[in-house]
Amino acid sequence: MIFDLELLHVGKVYDNGTPAVIDFNLAVNKGEFIAFLGPSGCGKTTTLRMIAGFESISSGDMMIKGVRMNDLPPQHRPTSMIFQNYALFPHMTVRRNVGYGLEVKGMPKAERDAKVDRILATLGLEDIAERKPDRLSGGQRQRIALARGLVVEPDILLLDEPLGALDANLRKAIQNELKLLQKTLGVTFIFVTHAQSEALALSDRIVVMSQGRIEQVSPPHQLYTRPNTPFVAQFIGRNTLFPGRLRGLESEIAVVDTGHGLMRGMANASAALSGDVQLVVPAEAIEITSSGVSGLENAVPARVARFDVVGHVSHILATLEDGRSVSLEAHVEKYRPGSFAVDAPVTLSWKPEAATVIPAA
Repeated sequence: MIFDLELLHVGKVYDNGTPAVIDFNLAVNKGEFIAFLGPSGCGKTTTLRMIAGFESISSGDMMIKGVRMNDLPPQHRPTSMIFQNYALFPHMTVRRNVGYGLEVKGMPKAERDAKVDRILATLGLEDIAERKPDRLSGGQRQRIALARGLVVEPDILLLDEPLGALDANLRKAIQNELKLLQKTLGVTFIFVTHAQSEALALSDRIVVMSQGRIEQVSPPHQLYTRPNTPFVAQFIGRNTLFPGRLRGLESEIAVVDTGHGLMRGMANASAALSGDVQLVVPAEAIEITSSGVSGLENAVPARVARFDVVGHVSHILATLEDGRSVSLEAHVEKYRPGSFAVDAPVTLSWKPEAATVIPAA
């Protein structure tokens, strides 16, 4: 099968011997929206720059539509890259900025103008085509950068935190436009971000990276609800982790001996479980009840540390017997103000199928 993009055991080691990317493997289908997500220094931008040709590949192979790209310079690759600062030319109009890549390629003016007109219309930029970028809003400049990247009709569009400079409301609006545009055009997008909400909202699959390695590649819902590693469990969402020893399996349910007693959760399907494990419980799965209620599954005693209501959401902070804090959120109709007093003893519980048991390391 020929993929739009394929990275085979790709690695990057800097001249001083520091590894930046280690044994990176990924196959991307045509029209997929892939997000690279991870903390600063995890290797996500370095990987993006290797795909673009701005960083050399130390080991492995990078293929686009079955053709090896390792040694091709950026201008000869069927990719286009959008940077966080947009890199627009301040002395050029919007029209000239958008058409610059076609001009460099030597495309005849009539053909170039026709392509520019089409992409300006697609992104709603016709009315500002003769303005300079410094007279435009952040959202307009972001659209110009998108237009310039798409007008050359790349097989793959690479985006390096392109929404990072926008305020929260504008970022949300542009997210919606970006996803719709990508699906309409059918272009493969590779998107680097450190914002979980962006990756979860936009992508078809998310590549979570840590210290140069891939931790997990999954669709957003699976990544959020079924982490494969302790790093992903702690990095994505708001999970509470209970370390323990595997006692046995009851069909798909793993029984774990923890410091809070026996607990149950879904056995992770991607790894063989034995010995030391972690039971991962999402904040959304945890129920809080008054102490003394019987018949609860995975019951853990705790005390209420805080109870705040912000708008229509109740925020509860509970403290476990080992001193750890668990943060819970729910609609105010579920946990009304005054439902639990501060320092009141409570019980936290969850259904086994809502939790995931993963290897400890």
